[in-house]
Amino acid sequence: MPGPATLAPATPSAAPSSQQTDAPAFSPLYQQIKALLTQRLQLGEWRPGEAIPSEVELAARFKVSQGTVRKAIDELAAENLLVRRQGKGTFVATHAEATIQFRFLRLTPDDAAGGERVAMERRFIDCVRQRPSPELARALKLRPNDAVVRVRRVLSFRGVPVVLDDIWLPAPLFKGLTAEKLSGYRGPMYGLFETEFGVRMIRAEEKIRAVAADEASAGLLALPAGAPLLSVERLSMTYGDKPVEWRLGLYNTAAHYYRNELS
Repeated sequence: MPGPATLAPATPSAAPSSQQTDAPAFSPLYQQIKALLTQRLQLGEWRPGEAIPSEVELAARFKVSQGTVRKAIDELAAENLLVRRQGKGTFVATHAEATIQFRFLRLTPDDAAGGERVAMERRFIDCVRQRPSPELARALKLRPNDAVVRVRRVLSFRGVPVVLDDIWLPAPLFKGLTAEKLSGYRGPMYGLFETEFGVRMIRAEEKIRAVAADEASAGLLALPAGAPLLSVERLSMTYGDKPVEWRLGLYNTAAHYYRNELS
């Protein structure tokens, strides 16, 4: 099997040089292949929902064994970047996938069978462009003159408001995003970001705490002021851990619970 020095991308100019020089020399071979595949996903060589080449083709392309490619793909599938489909091949994951779209919505009704995730009705209140606070600019790693797009929405279940979301997005990445476009899109909001703006949410970090509803949030959630809420602050990242969304969600958990899986 060839050593790491032979693992140049098929199109050398497409791979950032810093990715090549910063990688530790002791990185396992499958991890190097995983990094190259991730680069290809980031560069858009394979779009969300499209099939990637077979393991045999990729092994020939990178001059490694099929087993090495399989291990790299296994990790990317475990991270929800790729999806294996029996008898069909391996595809780039998309937020339209049923198994993917609920990754970032962890609230589940108490009466859901077996913890089944349930879709909620959406109502977008506004979508406006504004200047970020210094804290928000730092969190999203914005340039000095960058604006943000603020989206406010309410999610309801069986007609009862359950979630109030305030979402901030880097304006340069979401040009043309409007409340009308958000309301008119039938799929999950992250699916719209993926297909219309080329921004894919890969992972997120959350902070969760208990808070009391203020007058404004209580009114939108049809609750009395001071009612207990679950506050979920989320920073979402795309490829390369680039932050692309900061969100504050206020959850009414009177008939719902926040469900997570630990491994």
